[in-house]
Amino acid sequence: MTTHHPIAIIGAGLGGLTAARVLQVNGIEAALFELEPSAEARVQGGMLDIHVESGQRALHAAGLYDDFRKLIHEGGEAMRLVGRDGTVHAAMEDDGNGGRPEVDRGDLRKLLLDSLHDGAIHWGKKVTGVRPLDGGRHQVSFADGSTITTDLLIGADGAWSRVRSLVSDAVPTYTGISFAEFDLLDAEVRHPRSAALIGSGFFICLGDERGILAHRETDGSLHVYAGLKVDEDWLDIVDPTSTTVLRYFDGWDEGLRELIAAADGSPVLRRIHALPVGHRWERTAGVTLLGDAAHLMSPFAGEGANLAMFDGAELAQAIAAHRNDTEAALTAYESSLFPRGEASAAESAESLEMMFGADGLERMTEFFTGGAVA
Repeated sequence: MTTHHPIAIIGAGLGGLTAARVLQVNGIEAALFELEPSAEARVQGGMLDIHVESGQRALHAAGLYDDFRKLIHEGGEAMRLVGRDGTVHAAMEDDGNGGRPEVDRGDLRKLLLDSLHDGAIHWGKKVTGVRPLDGGRHQVSFADGSTITTDLLIGADGAWSRVRSLVSDAVPTYTGISFAEFDLLDAEVRHPRSAALIGSGFFICLGDERGILAHRETDGSLHVYAGLKVDEDWLDIVDPTSTTVLRYFDGWDEGLRELIAAADGSPVLRRIHALPVGHRWERTAGVTLLGDAAHLMSPFAGEGANLAMFDGAELAQAIAAHRNDTEAALTAYESSLFPRGEASAAESAESLEMMFGADGLERMTEFFTGGAVA
């Protein structure tokens, strides 16, 4: 069975949801198609710092800023940078006046989900094919055998976007960094030393061209990322245990090693990929991209979620401003999207090289202190 939707958004992540919400605020309905079977299919997890100039602007456009403020994790903007011996090289407290408050990704996603009209999201829709039709229309096929046609197709379907193939041959490549992610649950009670080490916000430890990153989550747990400079096939051959990962931190302070050794459960392993810096495409009738589908980058500039939301809001506002001219809307949107994405992707790539270089600790110390290396 084929149904037609004037605007179809593939992917109900933060970017796709923001686009749909801002369209709705402007009196325009869009249909979202999401791979996951339901909103509760998996824990979203992770903390996000939402930037004034991007993510927060998107939430203003969505009419959700006041509700967003209620989700903020107090103390979450605190930061601590330490070396492999546990010495603190830089620290900042959260005085409540910063421009990048922290929220739980799952809470933010729920805020956006709950703001949409019932039936806006079609769950369990795995895309198996996309193809152009006449007049800028497109057809999308799903694994359940259904198909849709649409006048405007928006690819908000992440790093491995199927929609991207309509406008670009680019594919993500491995950045040279892989993460092993751990959780320490009920940290104040079960892992008090680790809780004290991390503090209330974000924690960075660098040395030997590797690092341990962590943050405190709103449920009282600690989420820890061991960042390793390893070959792309490392995840295929490594035994996924904390003991395996811990070997990369031999000689490091025992309190730091405990963040890995005392973790609850097995680590989640993932490679960090990125699209080429400056990724763009020729204007293609009836289709565009946002978020990771458009400008996937490493997480080391903290821009991914913020840009996805900002992209979604900017696209929706362009559509609302050009209600009878889709191509004018997409041209206006992409003229800002491309330089914005290129600047953030370049910053992210530079941050990766800085953090995981031989002098990563020294360079990051200078970055945060703005002066002499500690």
